[in-house]
Amino acid sequence: RGRAAGPGRRAVSTSWCPVGAAFDAKQQQQPRGSAAGRQTGLFGVPELSCPEGFQQAQDKALQESEQLVQKACSTPPGPETVMIFDQLSDGLCRVADLADFVRIAHPDFAFREAAEEACRNIGTMVEKLNTDVELCQSLRRLLADEIVMSSLDPETRRVAELFMFDFEISGIHLDEEKRKKAVNLNIRILDLCNEFLTGTHLPNKIDKHVLPEHIRYNFTAEGNYLQVAGLHADCPDDLVREAAYKIFLYPNAEQLSRLEELLASRNSLAQLVGYDTFAHRALQGTMAKNPETVRQFLEKLSDQLSKRTQEDFEMMTKMKMKLNPQNSKLMPWDHPYYSGALRAERYNIDPGLYCPFFSLGACMEGLNSLFSQLLGISLYAEQTQRGEVWSEDVRKLAVVHETEGLLGYIYCDFFQRPDKPHQDCHFTVRGGRLRENGEYQLPVVVLMLSLPHSTRSAPTLLSPGMMENLFHEMGHAMHSMLGRTRYQHVTGTRCPTDFAEVPSILMEYFANDYRVVNQFARHYKTGQPLPKNMVSRLCESKKMCAAADMQLQVFYAALDQIYHGKHPLKKSTTEILKETQEKVYGLPYVPNTAWQLRFSHLVGYGAKYYSYLMSRAVASMVWKQCFAQDPFDRAMGERYRREMLAHGGGKEPILMVQGMLQKSPSIEDFVDALVSDLDQDFETFITDS
Repeated sequence: RGRAAGPGRRAVSTSWCPVGAAFDAKQQQQPRGSAAGRQTGLFGVPELSCPEGFQQAQDKALQESEQLVQKACSTPPGPETVMIFDQLSDGLCRVADLADFVRIAHPDFAFREAAEEACRNIGTMVEKLNTDVELCQSLRRLLADEIVMSSLDPETRRVAELFMFDFEISGIHLDEEKRKKAVNLNIRILDLCNEFLTGTHLPNKIDKHVLPEHIRYNFTAEGNYLQVAGLHADCPDDLVREAAYKIFLYPNAEQLSRLEELLASRNSLAQLVGYDTFAHRALQGTMAKNPETVRQFLEKLSDQLSKRTQEDFEMMTKMKMKLNPQNSKLMPWDHPYYSGALRAERYNIDPGLYCPFFSLGACMEGLNSLFSQLLGISLYAEQTQRGEVWSEDVRKLAVVHETEGLLGYIYCDFFQRPDKPHQDCHFTVRGGRLRENGEYQLPVVVLMLSLPHSTRSAPTLLSPGMMENLFHEMGHAMHSMLGRTRYQHVTGTRCPTDFAEVPSILMEYFANDYRVVNQFARHYKTGQPLPKNMVSRLCESKKMCAAADMQLQVFYAALDQIYHGKHPLKKSTTEILKETQEKVYGLPYVPNTAWQLRFSHLVGYGAKYYSYLMSRAVASMVWKQCFAQDPFDRAMGERYRREMLAHGGGKEPILMVQGMLQKSPSIEDFVDALVSDLDQDFETFITDS
C-alpha cells in the first residue's frame, strides 16, 4: 500500500513528533529533520513553487488526458477500461481539487488568481469530456458486454456505472447541437455559482445618519457610510440585530438576477438531459433517491417538531419580554440570540468557563487517543519543506495505522488570518487510488478552521463549539483516510452528499460524551480535569430550543427543494421565501429582505440541503446502536470502518447504512432518531436540580 510498513510494523519516521506538542504554543515543538531546507511547491508539487506553475500543472494534466482518451477509445472492453477512466479522472482532479482549495485559502492574490483560472480551464475540459461521444462509446461497449460485466467485482461495476451516469447527466445521448448547449449551460452554471458565492459574502453599505448614533460603533465606518458584513446574531442589543438583519439582507438586484439565472439554467440543463427538475437530477444515486422522499422526510419531521418549536418560541418570547417589555414580538433576528441567552441562563454555560480545558494541543491528543482505541490509528506531526505550505502556521499530520502503516496526510490550516474565509471546511487535495504499478496513491486533505492564535500567556483555547467543529471536520478527514478504494473516483468523501456528512456528524456525538471528553479535557494551567457536571450541562444546554433550531434547518431544506423543483417558479424567489418561512418556520418574513441571496449552500448543496438532517439521523442511529454503550469499542470501530468508511462512494449509501445498523431504516426511523435527540436527559436534570 504505497509507503505503508509491512504487517505488524509501525512506520514511525524520525521526522515525526507527537501531535499535541505540534499545536502546543508553549513548546512550539516542530518535527525534527532536515527536510525544511529543501525547496518544493505547494503540497510538495514542484511546479507550484510560484503562481505560474498552475499553468504548467494544468497543461500537463490536459496533455495526459488527451493521451488517456485515445487509450480508452482503443482499449477492448474490460477492467482496464475503468482503470483508464479513473486515471483520466485522477489526473484532472489532482489539479482541479488542489486549485479549488488554493483559490479560496491562499494568502497571495497571484496564487488565488492562477488557481481560479486553472479551475475554470479544467472544469471546461471536464464538461467537454462528459459530452465526448467516442469516449462514451468505449464505456458503453463495456457496460453492454454482459460476460465481461459479470466478471467484474462490485466496486469496478459501480465505478463504471457512475462514469456512465456522468455522461448521461451531461446529455451524451443528445444530438450534437443539444450537447453543445449542455456544455455551454454547464460552463455558465459554473460561472454563476462563483459569482453568486462571492455575492453572498459581500457587505452592504448604508448612510451612517440613517442609524441612531449610539449603535453605529457596532459597524465598520467608511466615510459617511457604515459597512454591515453580517447579522450580528450574538449582539445583546435588539436594535443592532434588527438593523444588521434589515441592512445585510436588503435585496441586491444583481445578486437576485444571478440567482434567478442560476436556478433557471440548472432547470434547463436538467430538462435538456431528460429529468423533470434539477432536484430529480441532483438526487439520483443519493440515500433519498428522489425529491418525493425528501418532501415526505421534511414534512414528517416538521409535523413532529411543530409543538416543541412553538414551546421554544414561547420561551424566547417570555425572555424577550423580560428584557425588552416595549417590543416583545419575536422576530427572525431574535431566534439565535435568545436561544443562546436561554441556554446560558438555565445551564450557566459561559464559554469562558470551558475554554481553559480545551487547549488545541489537548483536543488533538484527545482525537489521537480516540482514533487509536477505536481504529488503531495515530496522528503524528511531520516536518514540511520550504514552499510546501501557504502559511507558516499550517501543520502537516501523518496518519499511521498500527499494522498498515502510513495511510495519508492531513494539512491543518487552523488559524485565523486576514482574507481567510471564516468557514470550517474539509478539502480533498488528492484522492487515494491503486496505481498501475501496484502502489497505493496516498490521500491528501486539508482541514480549514478559524481558531484564535495562542498568546504569550496561553495556548490556543477552543470554545465548546470550536472543539465540536474540530471533531466534525476530523470525521471527514478520517473518511478520506480510510475510504481506501481502488478508484480515485469514489475515494473517501467522494460519495453522495446525504451520506458524506454521516462520519463528520457522528464525531460530534463522540465530542459530547463525557467518557471521551474526560480523556483529554484538562485545565491548561492546573491540569485539573473538566468536571462531569459541566459536560452534562453543556450537552443538555444544546437541547434547549433545539426543536426551533431544527425547524429552521427544515425551512432552509424545504426552500432549497422548491427553488430546484418545477419551473418556471410560480412566484419570485422572495415571495417563495416569505410563503415558505411563514408556513414551515413560523417567524414572520421581514419586508424588503431577501435572505435567499445570502444562502451560499445553494451553490454546493443545490437540491441537497436536506442532507445535513438526513445524515444527522443516520449518525444518531449509529451512535445509539453501536457506540453509546462504549465509545471506545474496538470491534465496533472496526465494523464502522469495514461497513461505512472503507467503501468511500464505491457502494450504494443505503447498503452501507444497512450493513452498519443490520436493518434498513425507514423515513419514520430517520425522523424518530432526530426527534429523540431533543429529549432531555432525566438523570442530568435531577442532578443539576
